[in-house]
Amino acid sequence: MATSGREPKFPKPSSLQGGMSISRTGAQSKVLHSEKDRPSCWSPFPMGQRPKNTLRKASSYLLQHLIHRYQESDVDRDYYDLEEGEGDGEDEVESEESSDSEMLNFEGGFDGVLREEVVAEKLYQLGRSGSGTEQVYLSLTLSDLDLTDVSILCGYVHLQKLDLSVNKIEDLSCVSCMPYLLELNASQNHLKTFFNFKPPKNLKKVDFSYNQISEMCSLSAYESLTKLILDSNEITEISGLELCSSLNYLSLANNKITTINGLGMLPIKILCLSNNQIEKITGLDDLRVLQILDLSQNQISSLQGLEGHDFLEVINLEDNKIAELGEIEYIENLPLLRVLNLLRNPIREKPDYWSFVIFMLLRLTELDQKKIKVDEKISAVNKYNPPPEVVAAQDHMTHVVNSVMQPQRIFDSTLPSLDAPYPMLVLAGPQACGKRELAHRLCRQFSTYFRYGACHTTRPPYFGEGDRVDYHFISQEVFDEMQNMGKFILTYNYGNHKYGLSRDTIEGIARDGLASCVHMEIEGVRSLKHSYFEPRYILVVPMDKQKYEGYLRRKGLFSRVEIEFAVSRVDLYIKINQKYPGYFDAVINADDLDVAYQKLSKLIREYLGFSEVTAMSLAPTTGARSSKKIASGVPAHLVPSPRRLAKLQADGQVTEHLSGMQIPTKVPENQSLAPSQNQELTQEGAAPQKGLSPESQVSAEPPAEPSPSAPGLLQKVQDLSLAQMEGDAQQSALSSKTATTNPPENEAQTSEVKAREEGQP
Repeated sequence: MATSGREPKFPKPSSLQGGMSISRTGAQSKVLHSEKDRPSCWSPFPMGQRPKNTLRKASSYLLQHLIHRYQESDVDRDYYDLEEGEGDGEDEVESEESSDSEMLNFEGGFDGVLREEVVAEKLYQLGRSGSGTEQVYLSLTLSDLDLTDVSILCGYVHLQKLDLSVNKIEDLSCVSCMPYLLELNASQNHLKTFFNFKPPKNLKKVDFSYNQISEMCSLSAYESLTKLILDSNEITEISGLELCSSLNYLSLANNKITTINGLGMLPIKILCLSNNQIEKITGLDDLRVLQILDLSQNQISSLQGLEGHDFLEVINLEDNKIAELGEIEYIENLPLLRVLNLLRNPIREKPDYWSFVIFMLLRLTELDQKKIKVDEKISAVNKYNPPPEVVAAQDHMTHVVNSVMQPQRIFDSTLPSLDAPYPMLVLAGPQACGKRELAHRLCRQFSTYFRYGACHTTRPPYFGEGDRVDYHFISQEVFDEMQNMGKFILTYNYGNHKYGLSRDTIEGIARDGLASCVHMEIEGVRSLKHSYFEPRYILVVPMDKQKYEGYLRRKGLFSRVEIEFAVSRVDLYIKINQKYPGYFDAVINADDLDVAYQKLSKLIREYLGFSEVTAMSLAPTTGARSSKKIASGVPAHLVPSPRRLAKLQADGQVTEHLSGMQIPTKVPENQSLAPSQNQELTQEGAAPQKGLSPESQVSAEPPAEPSPSAPGLLQKVQDLSLAQMEGDAQQSALSSKTATTNPPENEAQTSEVKAREEGQP
């Protein structure tokens, strides 16, 4: 299909400058003249949409003059070909220069009216017409042509894409004649009215940016409109869009809008309102599918109004007045938010801005036009809400560093042997589940082996609690001072109060040759597992949460929030026990404290080797730790210290358990005990057992018989006691020596004691 001419004023007049042949010029002339004589049976334009008899009789003076000039140049070129032979190239250049100068002369007189030859040059994208019966051009681009009148386009009814940007157009009424139009770009013109044409039925994309539009009229007739750009106008209020049910892209940047309204429940996915005068984020509540929001260069000081947009992915708030870190909470729960821009806001001056925003919005991938690294997210989490394991590790590191900075000494908990860890029993469980009562009763019954270790705390005492009996109640200042001096083995926070297990508490118990029995929350257990101690951990947890909640309410010591928090932690303990097999050495149901204590007492007897009955129902099912054993085959964990036994024997305070186990008492060389004194010693040792409170006598079973390994255990205890008295320098050698050899005098004393006991009735 041929075109019918070209407009001389445009920056690319390739058809008017060099390279135009005689045949091309003649063809154009013939097309023009034949069109005048031919009846209007077909149109010379490719679109086939020119109505009949619309070609002007005298095309344009400029076009006729240019054709005439080209004909003259052809004649001159033929003449020079005959006369000068090869000089035709220079004549052609001279002809082109003359045509260029002639064109420039006519440029000053361009009236801005669009003509058909220009349209013919700018048409592209050949396709089927709307009816499907013709092959027509569907797209037309007339950008940057200084056009003022495009009324000629009324005849181009098959256009689907029309670009009229960067002109001086004030009237677009010709668009009313384009029923198939889909896209219209009329940006950077002189439009003062808003959609002043009959709406094409299928119009989808419209760009009216950089015009002089001051008011938005109703667009109720544009039901198919999906994209509307009205940037850089003089619009002060958003209106007329309520019935645009297909609109998903709206841009009103660089206007004079002060309030966001008039959007209703539109399916807008991309909304740009940058560079306006907006102070508050309002009117977005019903935009449930909003994905990209640009509110940069406004006067916004709060992010309130952005919550609840579950599909929001990008927020641009550059150059506003957001100043407080707390504003981030309004967008904290946006599940799909990935990009946030807060450049040129006062909030960026906060010292912890970067890490805080990353921590609050962990789903972000880009902040202030910078990609967020994985290490930055980990650092932010560890700073503001570290996982329990990280807290425990940091707590242990703090105590180690503070302890190293103090004068060093040998701890009693590391003696008498480095092979066997210091025996410690830890009862862990939720608040007020009965673990403290169980610990007290256990220490009363097994007073020869255990002593209660009271933790330090900053909370005030509850009713019935005693200072230095249940806890060491201290102030926050004293607690911090002790922590800085490295006096704690572990510390943890619970209920806005601090708790800590003092090293002096453990060392004082170890110095007396006893094992420590303490109780704590799971936070303390995590910290203690980082230390060199290897306690037995027993989980005391109520399985019936309703009964546990009722018990807390009846105590009257806790608020409703504290009770709910304590009950919720029951599931935490159970989950840890299930997820990490072997984390606890045993689990005891605390719904009934009497039954719980019977199970605990039985378990401790097994640990001490008092019975060969294995409590399979109490031991952990999988992953339990294997306890270390001494030479006699009895677990070294939770075994009475030899120093403690030697002291009890010297003071004549041996308990009934030890007298029934036939203890070979070590008598100094210059002193001996009479049989009557030995009998008194046995009776006095049994007195504390008989004088226990009713609470300690929960189990109705008779005193346990010593296991076959008990004599060997006691022999080992005596040997270690003798080795310890020889001095720390030779402790290891003497311990290994006495572990395999029984002194003759011990054997004699043992035989004497047996003979004396056999003679008793």
